[in-house]
Amino acid sequence: MSSPRQGRRVTGTAPAHAAALTDRHHTAITRAFTGRSARGLANRFLEEFSATAPAAYPEVHYATAPLRAAARRRGDSDNLHLWAGQAHELAEALPVSELVAKMTREAKDALSRAAAAL
Repeated sequence: MSSPRQGRRVTGTAPAHAAALTDRHHTAITRAFTGRSARGLANRFLEEFSATAPAAYPEVHYATAPLRAAARRRGDSDNLHLWAGQAHELAEALPVSELVAKMTREAKDALSRAAAAL
């Protein structure tokens, strides 16, 4: 399994976010970064502000945008929104073309096994 630690960058993902995907395991639902509920890797900002964050999208999104941009530039994963699903540990850092090819092979293999079982 490839990972961001092995030198590949997840397309469109800030380096601090990609690194956090390999280092952090706990996720939580928060409105703290945008005012809209989303699941992210737990960090200082998420844990400190989730309980009091208003459901006020896009106002919270715009209010926190400068903080998030500065955190991204600094590589500060404690103040950056680190979106991730519950199964983020299963993700592989692959170029999109490789990921689509791999998923296509796996889907064809699964269909072949299902057809053979019938």
